[in-house]
Formats: sequence, structure tokens, C-alpha cells
Amino acid sequence: MHRSWSLNEFLVLIIRFLFILTLFSISRLTFFWFNADLFREISFNGFLNLLVGGLRFDISALLYVNSLFLLLSLLPFKFKFSNWYQKGLKILFLVTNGIALAGNVADTIYYRFTLKRTTAGVFEQFSNEENMGALWLRFIFDYWYATLIWVAFMFLLGYLYNRVKPQPALKTFGWKYLGITVVVMAVVGGLSIGGMRGGFRHSTRPINISNAAKYVERPEQVSIVLNTPFSIFRTFGKTVFKPVRFFEEEELSKIYTPVFQPEQSASGSRVGEKYPNVVLIILESFGREHIGALNQNLENGNYEGFTPFLDSLITQSWAFDKAYANGRKSIDALPSVIASVPSLVQPYIVSEYSTNKINGLAGLLSRVGYETAFYHGAPNGSMGFHAFTKMAGYDAYKGKTEYNNDEDFDGMWGIWDEPFFQFFAEDMGQLKEPFFTTLFSVSSHHPFAVPEQYVDTFPKGPLPLHEVMGYSDMALRRFFETASRADWFENTLFIITADHCTIPFHEEYKTPVESFAIPLVFYKPGDISPRMDSGLAQQTDIMPTVLSYIDYPYPYVAFGNDLLSKSREERFVVNYINDRYQFLYNNYAIYFDGEEVTEVYDLKSDPLQEINIKQGADLKNAKRLFKAYLQQYISRMINDEMSLK
Repeated sequence: MHRSWSLNEFLVLIIRFLFILTLFSISRLTFFWFNADLFREISFNGFLNLLVGGLRFDISALLYVNSLFLLLSLLPFKFKFSNWYQKGLKILFLVTNGIALAGNVADTIYYRFTLKRTTAGVFEQFSNEENMGALWLRFIFDYWYATLIWVAFMFLLGYLYNRVKPQPALKTFGWKYLGITVVVMAVVGGLSIGGMRGGFRHSTRPINISNAAKYVERPEQVSIVLNTPFSIFRTFGKTVFKPVRFFEEEELSKIYTPVFQPEQSASGSRVGEKYPNVVLIILESFGREHIGALNQNLENGNYEGFTPFLDSLITQSWAFDKAYANGRKSIDALPSVIASVPSLVQPYIVSEYSTNKINGLAGLLSRVGYETAFYHGAPNGSMGFHAFTKMAGYDAYKGKTEYNNDEDFDGMWGIWDEPFFQFFAEDMGQLKEPFFTTLFSVSSHHPFAVPEQYVDTFPKGPLPLHEVMGYSDMALRRFFETASRADWFENTLFIITADHCTIPFHEEYKTPVESFAIPLVFYKPGDISPRMDSGLAQQTDIMPTVLSYIDYPYPYVAFGNDLLSKSREERFVVNYINDRYQFLYNNYAIYFDGEEVTEVYDLKSDPLQEINIKQGADLKNAKRLFKAYLQQYISRMINDEMSLK
């Protein structure tokens, strides 16, 4: 029997709160330890500042989590000391705090994929998944060490909870006890409100995610200060954008406009010609880091990568070695790639603006006679893709249901890439030319498994992802072998990109900028001159570039660049990381918190982003361009003007 101490009921509440607060701090240390390679150069004093700052956010989150427990523990009634009531309080305490700790522990792993603390958007993000139970079981199995950490936390929490037992503040229950308890409830209530808000001053606004920046030396350290429950609480039901007015309308459109006019087309030579077919392939988690042809200087020029077929195709294509995703998740990618709408702050698909009218590439191409179809081997409706592709104007959605052969189901995400890519190649033969099709692959995703017949076939590499990238690369090769025999092949523009990056391995890819690095390849047999383009490019550039290539005859809205017409110096990249906008322009990475520039890095001389040159950088034009871009984006999103009427 372990000894327990009977103490004043109010002292017991304080002790139990300190228990869970301590475990939250330990979970922060665990989060840092597992992800230390992604947080570079933290000084000792800086790290202490992160931990001290984190307490402010932990107190806020834990007061939300334990609000009901505190209320029920403070009721001025004798029955609260009965065994059944105390057991109920214990269950409530362990369940609510256990869920909160589970969020912190899960982000210890999930952070490496998203580079941010999980927010409330995660519930919408996975709301359409049919196999969440299987996904959770696989997560628990694959990351067993994280599960053990959570079990250890729960053991400690239960053990410490049992070491102290409450006894009444007074020996008798009467008006005096009632008065004391009511006073304590008022004091606790006042302290709780201040703790939840992050301060007691009347002028202090409730702390938000952005307040964590006060304690950091670099933007990525914000995730160390925060905890997952706080990030979720603070993003529930929040309006994503507030109007900004950096410029008057007349000046705004002169600096930047997302409206593309037909006369801007860089081609100008396809009028009257037969439109080419367009095939867009989005490869799951294919970060640029793992593709040898796009990293010719990596490892002193000796790096081979894990995609031999894609490497060979790149030598025959217009490829980009400085292309970036506009987000970190699959649901960020689809609006960016298909509709030139970057997912800034929150994924567009799950935002309050998701019902806005957009001019998706499929809908625009349909206007000039294209038949369109979207292919995704996952269960229909996964990630909300089915609904979004309808908004983007696709004529058909073809997923696991249309494939109609569960023998090729990987048991987790969808149909294995190899057979589904073949289905994709063959089904396109049924479409009327010209056609526009999009394939979103599924296999190169956690749990990073390959079909049984391919075990030990592909190089495993230092990351679990590498083996399955080899498998998906093989599936891509077989797709092109099949497609090359089709009548439509010669008149088809192929675009290959990725939805987002995944876990990095090389130091060069552990920076905020390179955490968005993806491939971008344009290939058309006998038409596009092979070349490596070292200018900036992003997912939102795909739509205006395709429309320029075919000499599209109507105006449209796009928040990207036409890579055919824009010189390298005029291109830019926009994404969002750690509650900051990241704006790449020429050789610079500029960070903007919505009101002012916070950091500037010269990527040419400082690729690891170690020296903030905010004070010495003369980037007046770049700042004006980004502010105009942001004003156009926010105002058009709020006012539902993402397309032309």
C-alpha cells in the first residue's frame, strides 16, 4: 500500500493542478527532444525562456481542460467527500487531462510532418476519412514509443492523484463552511479567468497562438512554447481573416492584381491549333529533397536520391529546383495546385470561405471544350477532395469506388499506386480529347508500406519514406510506359508535382523555407525544351502557366505567376508557417506577422537562415508587393471575389 496524505481540500486542488502542470512541462521537453534537429541554435537562456513562456500557455490550456473538475471540486456540499463522488472526480480528471496529454504526445510525432502544432482544423481535415480507427491503431503501433510515453504520463498522473486526498476545510458543514467555500470559488473563478486570458489587466487581450512569438529567438520555436490543447482551443470557430487596407484600391491594382487577361498569355501561338491534353500528377509527400536530379550539389554532388525514373524524366523536361508548396498538408495542396488559391493561415477546404466561388483549372478548361476527371485511389470523399473537385469544375471523380477492386486496397489509405496508375492511364483513353485529368497518389504516406511482392525491392534509405518513394516512382514509370502507347500521348502536356514535403533528413532541408520544397516538372514529348529552371516557383503557378501554355482566351483570377512569361526576378512564393507569412522574393525570405516584417534572410549567402538582416535589408518593393498580394487575397476571400463573374 502506498501512503496517501489527507490535506485541506483547497491545498489538494493546488497540488493536483501542479501535478498536471509539471507533466505538461515534461511533455514539452519530450516534444523538443524528439524534434531537436528541427530547432537549430537555441541558446541556454533562450531555451529557459521558452520553458518559462510555455507555462503561461500551459496554465491557460489546463484551466480550460479542468474547469468542470474545479467547479465540481469546490461545490459547498458534504456529499462531495463521499467515495462515489470522489471516484467520479478522479475519472473526470484522468480522462480530460489524459486527452490533453495525448494531444501533446501525438504532436511529438505529427509535428515532423506539419511543422506546426495541431489546431482545430484537424477535425475538419479528417472528418471524411472512413478508416480513422485503423489509422489510429497503425499510429499507435508504428510509434509505440510515443504510446509508451503517454502510458507513463497516465501512470504518473494516476499515482500522484492518489497520493493526496481532500478533507473538509472545516470540521463542520454550516454557514461558515458555505461562506468560505463561496469566497474560494470566487477567488478561483477570478484567477481562472485571468489564467485563461493569460493576464489580469483589463486592457490585455486573451493570449493567442501569436503571443508565443514573444518568447522565441526564431519563428519555428513557437511550437515549443505552445501546447496542443491550447492551439486547438484558440482556433475553434475563429474567423481566419480580418480586413486589411495597406493601399487604396487604385494604387493596389497597380502594385499587384490576381486578374489575368488573355493578352498576358506568353504563348500567343496556339490560336486555331488543337488544344493539348493536360495531365496533372500530384505525388503524395514527394519532397524535393529525395529526388536526385533536383539536388545535384547535395552530398558534394554524390547524392542519387530515390526516384530513378523521375530523375530520367526530368532530363527531358522543364524542371524547377527551387519550387515550393504553398502549404504543409494534402488539403492545402489541392486548392493551390488546381485553383491557384494558396491555403494561408488555415486550409482553404475547411475554412469558412470554402463555399466561395472559385475558378478551378478544370472549370476554366471545360469552357474551351475540355473533358475533365479527377483520380484519387482513396475511399471516395477522403480529405474532402470529392466535394472540392466539384467546386473546381471537374466533370467526374474516380476513386476507390470506381476502381472497384478491393484486392488492391492497401488496407489503410487506398488502392496501391501501381495498379491505380494503370487504371488512370487506361481510363483516360475513354475520355474525349482534349481532356484535363488529375491524379493524386496515395502510397507514399505513413505507414510507408509497399505491396508484399515488392518488399526488399527498393532502396530503404535513412527514412522509412524512401522505400515507398521508390515504389511510387516505379508505378510512375509503368504509367508512362502504358500512356506512351496511347494515341493521345503525343499531344499531352504532363505536369508532375507533390502535395507537400515530409520528414527531412539533410540539414539543408530543415529550414523554414526548404520545409516547403517540392518538385515541379513540365513534360510534353517533342515540344518543351529540356532545361533546369532555378527561378522561384510554387504550386499556385501551375494554373496560370497551363492557361498561358494553351493560350487561354478568357480572363480569370489566380494567385500565382505565369512561369512562361514572368522573368525569374519577378517571381515570388507565398506560404504560412508558425503564424507568420513566409514570402520568398529574389534571394530573400521575408517574414510578416500581418502587421510588420519580423525577419529577413538572404538565402544566397545564408541558406540555413541563421542571420536575421531585417535592420539592414532594403526590400521596399518586395514588402509593397507582398502587402498588396495579402490585401488582394484577404479582401477577395472575405468578399467572395476569387473568380470573375
